[in-house]
Amino acid sequence: MSRRGALGAAGAVAAAAAVTPLAAAVSGDEPAGEENSGSERKERAFPATRAKLADDATRPVSADFPITYVGLGWRGPHRGAQIRFTLPDGRKSDWQRVTAGCAGGREGSAGGAVTALAAAPDATGYELRLPDGVTEVRAMALDTVHGPRRTTKVPAERKRMRGLTYLTRADWGADESLRFLPDGTENTPTAFYPAQVMTVHHTATVNDDPDPAATVRAVYEQHAVANDWGDIGYHFLIDEAGRIYEGRWSGEDALPAHDSDGKLVTAFHTAGYNSGNLGVALLGDFVEREPTAEARASLVALLAVYAAYQGLDPRADVTFVNPVDGVTKDTALLSGHQDWLTTECPGGVLHRDLPALREDVAAATGRMQKRS
Repeated sequence: MSRRGALGAAGAVAAAAAVTPLAAAVSGDEPAGEENSGSERKERAFPATRAKLADDATRPVSADFPITYVGLGWRGPHRGAQIRFTLPDGRKSDWQRVTAGCAGGREGSAGGAVTALAAAPDATGYELRLPDGVTEVRAMALDTVHGPRRTTKVPAERKRMRGLTYLTRADWGADESLRFLPDGTENTPTAFYPAQVMTVHHTATVNDDPDPAATVRAVYEQHAVANDWGDIGYHFLIDEAGRIYEGRWSGEDALPAHDSDGKLVTAFHTAGYNSGNLGVALLGDFVEREPTAEARASLVALLAVYAAYQGLDPRADVTFVNPVDGVTKDTALLSGHQDWLTTECPGGVLHRDLPALREDVAAATGRMQKRS
């Protein structure tokens, strides 16, 4: 039983280059615009996420709300899973392939885990076909679009980090209660370590996404609750329009993903290699398709901001040392998820672009350092 379920039933060694002070990190041609500068806030309403965890995912599942996503997880083969939906008029959709997503996890998580997030057409139910050898199946129907409205405070103006605008957790509708267990404690309390490396992911969700913020909320629900990680697995996400979304919670007194000393919050994107590893995910599936120019430009800019802030060389090869357990791995400082674990993430097309991405991020980092 998960930590969340159990409590419910019962009622980060080697540092990276020296971190510059926060003021220096956000100085330059643009105003500082730190994530929390005391600016005014306004109220905004978001649809509350509705979720139903299947009791038995091997049998047809129905829900009493329109299903916009089905979050899946299992152990076993990555390929061969299929899903079909019961449409609002009662018809069955065609069987469609389930694309294995980006299986991260907490430090020390066992290997072999597969996750997926399948878009559903406001379905009333779904059925799964799973390949032989699959175990520990879990499935969660999600609605991140049509639920009752939940009002929250959002920044009155878009936040910036060294000139880059981004959506705070409040801006994309994060329900902060998902980070907590029934007894009121954080499911996975924040821990901070010096940054060493940066890893690129894709979410393996739909391309040409009509509502990327709703997709981010679905990823959050799946990671925090269904996977029992206590939060979204990435530090940042980027949609096809180039909008940057703040991911893993890190507090309110520093740049997103960091504490006031410049240390990186541990997220859940490369199980066993999380602490000191910045994870950025592009929304979409890049096995066969290129990211949009806008998404790639934002990825370059975001990675450059953090490389400049942390004094990292995006073209370097390094030995990563996990500060939690001392595990080491020789790796490119800027890598893809599949360079750490057995996965197709961040997709073949995006992974093949990594050499060019390193050069572009290094060039942008150099320009930032000259201006500072």
